[in-house]
Amino acid sequence: MEELVRQARLVLRGMWLHRWLGLFVAWGVGLAAAIAVFVTPDKYEASARIFVDTDSVLKPLLAGLTVPANTEQQIAMLSRTLISRPNVEKLIRMADLDLGVTSPREKEALIDQVTAALSIKSVGRDNLYTLGYRDTDPERARKVVQSLTTIFVESSLGSKRSDTDAARKFIDEQIALYRKKLEEAENRLKQFKLQNIEVGLDKEGGVGGRLAELGAQLSQARLELREAENSRDALKRQLAGEEPVLLPDAPGLESTVSIPEIDGRIETQKRNLDALLQRYTEQHPDVVGTRRIIKDLEEQKAKEIAARKKAAAANPAAVSVNTNPAYQQMKVSLAETEATIAALRARVAEYESRYNKAVSRLKLLPEIEAEYAQLNRDYEVHKKNYDSLVQRRESASISESMTDVSSVADFRLIDPPRASRTPVGPNRAILLSLALVASLLIGLAASFAASQLRPAFFDARTLREASGLPLLGTVSLITTPADEQRERRALIRFVAGLGAFVGLYAVAITVVGIIIFRAV
Repeated sequence: MEELVRQARLVLRGMWLHRWLGLFVAWGVGLAAAIAVFVTPDKYEASARIFVDTDSVLKPLLAGLTVPANTEQQIAMLSRTLISRPNVEKLIRMADLDLGVTSPREKEALIDQVTAALSIKSVGRDNLYTLGYRDTDPERARKVVQSLTTIFVESSLGSKRSDTDAARKFIDEQIALYRKKLEEAENRLKQFKLQNIEVGLDKEGGVGGRLAELGAQLSQARLELREAENSRDALKRQLAGEEPVLLPDAPGLESTVSIPEIDGRIETQKRNLDALLQRYTEQHPDVVGTRRIIKDLEEQKAKEIAARKKAAAANPAAVSVNTNPAYQQMKVSLAETEATIAALRARVAEYESRYNKAVSRLKLLPEIEAEYAQLNRDYEVHKKNYDSLVQRRESASISESMTDVSSVADFRLIDPPRASRTPVGPNRAILLSLALVASLLIGLAASFAASQLRPAFFDARTLREASGLPLLGTVSLITTPADEQRERRALIRFVAGLGAFVGLYAVAITVVGIIIFRAV
């Protein structure tokens, strides 16, 4: 620590030897900086404030029907990209800044200068923007801001219209493309359905359900066939135990011959007679009348039997009166049953054929269903995209119509372009203060550099360390009163020079501050 303090003291003593050089350098740099600060021309700032109103009455009314656009983001992006080379070139032409430009190099320099002087700032979150420009001529600055305001409004409207047209053109191209794809997918799906129409791809259950239905129908047909065969076998057994004719003709056997029409009437009258006898006696007129009717019916039956016997004797090929009607009825039933069995066998054979075909198709069903699912998936994807594009095109049309009726963003000029009456730059007070500090630091740096270039040794140790040679002896400096007085006068002159330098800067800064205060 002591060594560092010793080294610092030696450096300061070396710099003190070259103090006049540092003071002269500080004066030179300070005067040059002060002249530069006062020579720098004043700059005036022109500004304008624009409010972008993005709230429209139609927005909530048409929610879901139009394409929701993030207008705030579009305006913010426009404000960040407004200061581009094409817009700056347009701005220069509109404000007549290129009247004195005669070469491409001057034009490039002018573009860079204008780009650096332009500013666009967003004030808070209320879509309020401040457009600013600084120039040495206040009227020229105002014209530049006026032109920038016009470009800002026109760029937003033009970009909105161009974006809408580009989007409509792109959507129309995609709709035409997907319409063609959709038609091709529909044709492929139609052809596949026609080739596999028996599979029933669109029906619920498909081949599996059809197979179960055929199995149920086949089982039902086989059951009905077995029932018909059992009925036929029963009829055959009945026919085997039944005589085809009644007993041979003999007296007193007429009652065993059946004539259904007359026998039915006789049975009815007998039942009526039984009911009457339960309530009346044999002498009751109703009982007597009923017995007479029964007797007449039996006589009519006997006459009918006699007539049939006579007819059978005359024509032996005719059916005998003694033919057993039950036997005949069973033969008719047997014939009907045989016909039913034949029909059921044909039905069973047809169902078996259909069932076998369904089983063979069922083996190919996974492959068919996979291909059908692929075709149907492609069709659904194309149809979904096509419907979505058509819906978006309609939304774009409604959005465009809404823009024509009511603009999406209204630009309101809050503060018209105007230039400040007092210059906004340069801030000479601050610049002078910085120049003062910088000149003093440069003076110190000059003194330090001189002390390092022409070092001086103030003790034997420093000389021994620097030279690396043995020191034989030292000679002490004896200061006389005259030397002390001379050193004192030199110190006073140095302090006076340094004070004059700082005082001159202080006066300049004070004068500049008074001028600025009066201007405000």
